[in-house]
Formats: sequence, structure tokens, C-alpha cells
Amino acid sequence: MIGVLASDAEHPVVREFFELFKTPWEFYRSGAQYEVLICSDLRLPSNSAKLILVYGAEQKSFDRQKGIELHSQSADTVLLYKGSRIPIYGGCLTFKSTGLQTLLHESTQRPAVMEIASNEQKFVRVGFDLFQEIRHLLTRGQPLAQAQIPALELHITFVRDLILSCGITLLEIPPVPAGFSFIVCLTHDVDHAGIKNHKFDHTMFGFLYRASVGSLIDLFRGRKSLKHVAVNWMAAFSLPLVYLGLAKDFWIQCDRYVDIEKGLTSTFFVIPRKANPGQGQDGPAPSKRATRYDVSEIADQIARLLSARCEIGLHGIDAWRDETKGRAEFEQIRRVTGAAELGVRMHWLFFDEQSPAMLEKAGFSYDSTIGYNETIGYRAGTTQAFKPLGAERILELPMHIMDTALFYPTYLNLSPKDARTVVAPLIENAARFGGVLTVNWHDRSIAPERLWDDVYIRLLEDLKGRQAWFATANQAVSWFRKRRAAMIESATFSGDAARLKVSLSQNDDDLPGLRIRLYKAALGQTSSSGRAGREDGAFVDVVCNNSGEIQIAL
Repeated sequence: MIGVLASDAEHPVVREFFELFKTPWEFYRSGAQYEVLICSDLRLPSNSAKLILVYGAEQKSFDRQKGIELHSQSADTVLLYKGSRIPIYGGCLTFKSTGLQTLLHESTQRPAVMEIASNEQKFVRVGFDLFQEIRHLLTRGQPLAQAQIPALELHITFVRDLILSCGITLLEIPPVPAGFSFIVCLTHDVDHAGIKNHKFDHTMFGFLYRASVGSLIDLFRGRKSLKHVAVNWMAAFSLPLVYLGLAKDFWIQCDRYVDIEKGLTSTFFVIPRKANPGQGQDGPAPSKRATRYDVSEIADQIARLLSARCEIGLHGIDAWRDETKGRAEFEQIRRVTGAAELGVRMHWLFFDEQSPAMLEKAGFSYDSTIGYNETIGYRAGTTQAFKPLGAERILELPMHIMDTALFYPTYLNLSPKDARTVVAPLIENAARFGGVLTVNWHDRSIAPERLWDDVYIRLLEDLKGRQAWFATANQAVSWFRKRRAAMIESATFSGDAARLKVSLSQNDDDLPGLRIRLYKAALGQTSSSGRAGREDGAFVDVVCNNSGEIQIAL
């Protein structure tokens, strides 16, 4: 059991941290016995914990008592840990003595962690405030420069490694569905729903330029083939026939997405109503944000997607800032889909710190807006769905990869080959940490003039080779809810077995089961009942689908 000593203001952050690092814990109780104590408060009570982690970016009475000499304090630093970079967004201390060389200030190479052994206890002084960092990640998020660092997962890894290094047995419900290595969530923002909706506007003229002149430029830059140029030119010449209804609208691609994904479930976020740019942070949004279709006009496409087991969500306009308008947008989608629960992703990724509460009041079960327009990566520093601070029920399914971020000239501006290289570390992180990898490929991105279908198909092949569970956004969020509702109520160790009592207050046979993971240094190499751990050491996994007692053979 881990005991946590933190200020009252930090309690919501602590609770969410331990939903992501799903291991038995509680807030510190005087007189209770703990194997691990995490302290971010100024006071450190007398206790018998085997490992005491003392976090903080300011000098504490503990430092003076233990004779710890502080070297410097800095903000917005990067620490190095086992080959990974961990950005620290609040203050960070380094220490004068040699300290532990596992956590070093990147520029000065000074230690940001000190270890002090005292009798049978180990004290570890860490030079930043863990829960302040988690708060920052879940509210303000990471800047573009640190986008590809899963900082929150690395904080969890650091704590886990310290516990295991002391020979303490650790139980965890990892964010990894039973039978799979991680979750993949394929999503599609439907911004246009056909080129026939665009006549003599900036979208049409932009298409004609990019399909003709732009294709030739991309050909000479090696980013498009002659076949791509031919397809784009043919599409441009067929545009009058599309307007007349004599040729197929080549921007209507829902059927092709179903064919490409070949039974893999995905989620389409659709606009509630047309000709409405909505509101921005400082007034009306630019007129070009308004779309040329509304959900009622694509009811036939939606019906085909639903019959293919796809999910339909809201691509919201004003729901992020107005509860009443959010409810109206919810109802517009519900009338067409018949769905009782809906998720949302805001158009243009409009969002602020008040948005989760607004969306929750409007009735949405999840949001999937947190991500980047300009790049790919981890805005909230995590591979997991999480509950935004201040929310009661709504979960955030973070978006990690977006096609326009990869290929737009004003963003990363990558070639198809370079895009695959840039995406590869995110796939590796999903395999390493578990959780979900959320991909957004827009409705027209596999059509002329973009023709990013080859890249998408290759991405799917890479992911299918990783034993991933392909889930709709709602399925992925439901699985995380199932994990959040689970509890390891008790654990006893006897001889060569561990006996656990597990409670699953939310169960769904249509979702993969949970894993109960036991880390123990004494396990050494993997037995037949488990598989080798990553950097954390060895562990054993057992599958848990129902409440009750579980026995794990050691």
C-alpha cells in the first residue's frame, strides 16, 4: 500500500494520478502502515515505510535535517532518465552532492534526486513537485517543443522503478487490455462531406490549385507520383460533372474508409449544422470555419457507417464554450443516429480549461479534442484516457496523430516516408506504456487532391502487426471506465502464491478484460505464467473479467 501526504488542494490531482498509475494507495492516515510513502507536503511525519519519496522544488525542513545541500533551482528544465527526457514545467532543484545519477538535469548534468539510507528505510528526495507537474499536464498541457514526450507516463515509470528498486512487491492494473498490447482508436473528422457543397469558394479554388499546379510541384519534390498527378488532374477536370450530378463526388469517402479498414471499427465526428463558424476565444470565429453541410444532409452516409459498426460523434462548433448550444448540437446528432450517448471533438480543436465541465453538462460522455493542430504527440503527456480536473464523469480521449499536422506546409510538411518515421516512436510508446493511440484522418484526406491514403494504409498495416485492439472512441473510453472502476481490495502473500480480492463494479463482456500485474524482484526471469517486463523488471499478468478472488502463482 502506498500512502500519500499532500495538501488538500492537490487531492484531486493525486486521485487522478492514481487512476492512471492504478495501484493500491490511500491518503496518509496517522498510525497506518505503508510500504511506500509519497510526500509533497511540508511536513513529514514519523513513519515506518520502507521507501519515502519526498517531492518538492523548494527547500524543506527535511533537507536541513538530513544535511542535503541544494545546488540550484530552475524552471522549465528537462531531466534525463534512462535515456528518456522528462520536461519539468514548474521549479526544479538540483543537489550539490553526487546524488543518484539516474535523474540528471539535461544541461548541467547535476542530479535532481538524492538517496539517503537510514536504518531500514530509504529516503529519496526528488527536486520537483510531482503533483504540480501532473496538474500542469492535465490542464495547460505541453508546448510544441516537448510534444512527442509522454511525460506523464515517464513520471509513473520513475515512481514504479523506485518502488521496485527497494524490493517492494507492486500490484498494478496496467492500461493494457487483456489479449492485446495497446488500444488503437481510428477517427475521422468530417469537415466537408463532399466537394459538391463548395462552389466558387476558397475551398474549391484551393482544391483546383493544389490538384493542378500543386501536384506538379509535389511531383518534382518527390512527394507525389505520376499516378497521383493523373488522379488529381482527372478529378479537377471532372469537377463540373460532379456539380451537375453526372459524376461521383470524389470527396465522399466513407465507403472507402470502411473498405480500407476492413472491419476495423472507427469513429466519424460530424458537423451538426452548416454555415455557422461559431465563437472563438475573443469573439466570432473566422468565416472559413463554417462548413457547407449539416448532419441531416448526410443521413444516408451515416446509416451506412453505422451498419458497418462505426461510431458517429459530434464535431462540435460551440459546445466547448456554451452548455446550451452544446445540448442543441448533441440533440442534432442524436436525432440522426439514435445514440443515447455521444462523444465530441471540437472543430479546429477549440478548447479551454472550462470546456470539460461545459461538455459534461451538455451530456457528452467523452471528449477527444486534446491534441495539436501543428504537430503530433502528447499534449497531456499521456497515452491514457483521463478525467479532466474539475470534471465529474466525462473522460478525455487524447488525440495523438493527425494527418494535416503531418503534411500541411505550414505545419510539419513531411513527405510520406518522413511521416512514417515520425509516427514510429508514438507506436513504440504505445507498445511500451500501453494505453491508446488515437489517430485522426480527415474525411477528404484519402481523396484528390491530398491522396494520403497510401500513408494511412501503411499506418494501419504497422498497427495491425502490433497485436493492438482497434476500438471505436466510445469502446476505448468504456474500457478505461471499466479499469477506473476496478479495485484491488486486498492482497495476501503466502508461500509461492499471492491471493488477491478484486472488485469490478463495472463489467462489460463486449470489452476486453483487465490485467492484474504483479511485479516482484524475486521473480527474476519470466515464468510460464507471465512475460518479461520492460525496464521495470519482471512481472506476472493474470486476466481479470469478474469480481472475486484471484491467485497468482509466483
